[in-house]
Amino acid sequence: MIRGAIAATVAIVVAGAAQASEAPLYKPTPDWVKPAPPFTPAQLAPSAPLTVLYDMQQRLQDGEVWSYFDSATRMANADVVTRNGTLTLPWQPDHGDLVIHRVEIVRGGERIDLLAGGKRFNVLRREQQLEQLEVNGVLSATMAIEGLRIGDVLHVAFSTTNRDTALGGRMQALMPLPTAPARFGFLRARMIWPVAEPVQWKIYADGAKPVVTTANGYREVLIESPLPKLPDMPQDMPVRFAKPTLLEATSFADWPAVSRTMAPLYDTKGLIAPGSPLAAEVARIKAAESDPRKRAALALDLVQDKVRYLFNGMNGGNYLPQPPAETWSLRYGDCKAKTLLLLALLRGLDIEAEAVVAPAQAGDVIDGRLPIPGAFDHVIVRATIGGESVWLDGTMSGTRLADLDDVPTFRTVLPLRPAGAGLMPVPFRAPARPVGEVVMDVDQRAGVTMPVLMKTTLRMRGPQAAMVGLVATQAAPEQQRDMVQQVMNELMSGARLTEQSVAYDAATGIATISASGLASSGWQWDRGRHRIALDGGMSELNFQPDRARPAWRSIPVQIGEPRRTRYHETLRLPQNGRGYTLAGDQTLAETMAARTINRRVALDGGTVTLDDEVVTVAPDVPADAVAATRARVALVKARKLEVVGPAVRQSHVADVAEARRNGTLQPLLAAYAKAIANDPEDRENYLNRARFLAGIYDYKGAIPDVTRAIEIEPTVDDYVWRASLYEIAGDAKRQRADLDEAIALDPGAAAAAIGLASYQAKHGERDAGLALMQERIDAGGKEVLTYQMAKADMLADLGERDGALAVLDELVVANPTDAQLLNARCWMKATLSVQLDTALKDCNRSIELTDTGVQALDSRAMVHYRLGQMDAALADLGAALETAPDLPASLYLRGIVLQKQGKSAEATAALATARTIAPLIDAQYARWGIKP
Repeated sequence: MIRGAIAATVAIVVAGAAQASEAPLYKPTPDWVKPAPPFTPAQLAPSAPLTVLYDMQQRLQDGEVWSYFDSATRMANADVVTRNGTLTLPWQPDHGDLVIHRVEIVRGGERIDLLAGGKRFNVLRREQQLEQLEVNGVLSATMAIEGLRIGDVLHVAFSTTNRDTALGGRMQALMPLPTAPARFGFLRARMIWPVAEPVQWKIYADGAKPVVTTANGYREVLIESPLPKLPDMPQDMPVRFAKPTLLEATSFADWPAVSRTMAPLYDTKGLIAPGSPLAAEVARIKAAESDPRKRAALALDLVQDKVRYLFNGMNGGNYLPQPPAETWSLRYGDCKAKTLLLLALLRGLDIEAEAVVAPAQAGDVIDGRLPIPGAFDHVIVRATIGGESVWLDGTMSGTRLADLDDVPTFRTVLPLRPAGAGLMPVPFRAPARPVGEVVMDVDQRAGVTMPVLMKTTLRMRGPQAAMVGLVATQAAPEQQRDMVQQVMNELMSGARLTEQSVAYDAATGIATISASGLASSGWQWDRGRHRIALDGGMSELNFQPDRARPAWRSIPVQIGEPRRTRYHETLRLPQNGRGYTLAGDQTLAETMAARTINRRVALDGGTVTLDDEVVTVAPDVPADAVAATRARVALVKARKLEVVGPAVRQSHVADVAEARRNGTLQPLLAAYAKAIANDPEDRENYLNRARFLAGIYDYKGAIPDVTRAIEIEPTVDDYVWRASLYEIAGDAKRQRADLDEAIALDPGAAAAAIGLASYQAKHGERDAGLALMQERIDAGGKEVLTYQMAKADMLADLGERDGALAVLDELVVANPTDAQLLNARCWMKATLSVQLDTALKDCNRSIELTDTGVQALDSRAMVHYRLGQMDAALADLGAALETAPDLPASLYLRGIVLQKQGKSAEATAALATARTIAPLIDAQYARWGIKP
């Protein structure tokens, strides 16, 4: 608890410049502090809160904020002891002193003073935020708490002082207030100031019970219990509705007072000396352009791109900006330094401009906030050009002339003016140029069940563009490839790159990521047609806010920052688009959920083109519009744009055959080869091509790629897969070797064990195969059902029908509503041609228990076939193939039935298709006495 409390205490210290010591001071507790009461036996009982004492006190006086913290934590167990074994107190000497009052261990009636004998904290200087481009001058005072043990109480008291010269003697303070259900033996939050000081104070959260008194010339605010548990609030509410758990105080009378006090910090008079390098930059811009907008753009480019960002919180740097000449010489600065530099340049260019402070992280100022500089954490420039406000942020990057009318992401600022100013709203409007633009070309001409060839270009600007620009110039080729791969994975499922590039255009501030490659087909079989959704920009349109609670119904829904995105897709269809149509909203031009959506789509021959633009036009949706907006968005998304395939479904086998005939297979094969060449050590590239080859029924051709993947990094799945490919190729020796390797790699792998046992049963090792399955069954675990079903299949294949059915009977008794088990028993009875009456009941029940029942339909067709009911068999086979047109079992049996009905041409086609998909199917059915 002490460590968390220290972090909270550091958070409440508002930075200020002072001449302070770079070592902690060791002094008694100051007189103005009210001592905490002694610990009581009840506070030290095992059931008592871990935090025995949590005492926060602050004094605001004579321009200084003194923060005192007293904490005691009970060492209830070894974990608490470990977490408190080292005490660390961070502070910033440039802003004030760290004063140590007490560090002791209370053990029963004994108090062990850890500062006795001159023991002191060690001081470490570590710029922990350097990776976040921040130099804050934080020192850490650390002490190992020697001898701490379970049952002890660690008692620590310290203070920090802060005097901020930038605030002209005025003060600001904030204190975090604990909330229920946090528990404390003793809790106090106390703030005092002389009655003569014009201090305002406020608690924002509901339910606080402060006691306000005046005594001895001081006003006191006292809170001695946690705030009530915070009510749940929607995550998407605007910041201005937040109620932080803070006690806040300020000696500023109003926002104009804050503005007046800080305005001198951004007085640029005399900051650019004649004949200086900065004066030369002003002269250069003046000579280059006479248009004030173009001058402003050149000045902003200078500050953004020629001066890197680095926060400087040292030497009063929290509020005091470093001089422009120093910033230009060092070529780095934070928002304050960059703003002062930009102001000096603009004023030197005869452009009216002022500094405005802003809440960058929060995004807005909470309603009713006290006038306090700490409400802001950023400063930018507001210029006036042609009577219009132009918002210029020197810490951003890539802002160009076309972007000058863009607005920042925060909603409220405070102009800094010598005469003072109140809070100013920032207008909300979308940027002139897209912050993101996606252009995709998807080639699906090989068939809707085949992979696609894709070319994608992603353009972006702003901070993300600057990061991509850094990658383009500094990253190694493999790092660039990995980044592009991650981006493409977000855009398309199963993306694999054949080419990629990353570029940044400094003139436009636009970064471009380009990629070519392969991706998975996005088509789905739904409502009797193949369909693919073209989401485009609609993927950004999500509006499902929760405002069901009465207390939430008056809260608007925050949407986000000003944004403009564009999306263009070209989709090239199979068969030159014959039979393909569009469904859903093909044109949109409306505003909903604070966004304007404009859409154009066309189907011309075999090409679909889609253009979407989404523009955010408001920061939030008003509370009274939430219900209507939710309904409207749901309706629009329900009418999603789709490309719909022909009424007659084409199977994957047909797609493959047509792709072979029309030459669209070769570009896919070439792309797989390029993907491998692009990253030859990525095993997934080889496996992707192997899957594709197996998917076009070139099983033998897939073996070398699986082999290469195994050479790079073997896995059980790869060995089992290659074993199945060797089985199709008739290479039993290599099949067995791979199954042995799989078992050796992971003896517990179910697929490997079942594969090996099945191999043994088929190759004269009956006892070994059955023993392996029984061993796994006896071991139990989540795969036991799989092993039991595999054992039943093995017994059936060995001709031991009674034993096989006995296994399944037992499983069905234990799991009477398991559709898979019922289907397995139906199938086994049908293939063995036994108990056909009950087989039919099993299949019927399985179909009832599933959505599609494809496997059970196929099994029931086999039952009908055994019963000589050929028409019924054909009906079930047709229903199964309607859902799964490439199911080899149904195709094969259909061919058999059609032969018996004298339909030889149809039979031959069905049998040929089944053999293409499953080359071993003749041998499999021959075991059951079924032959063409």
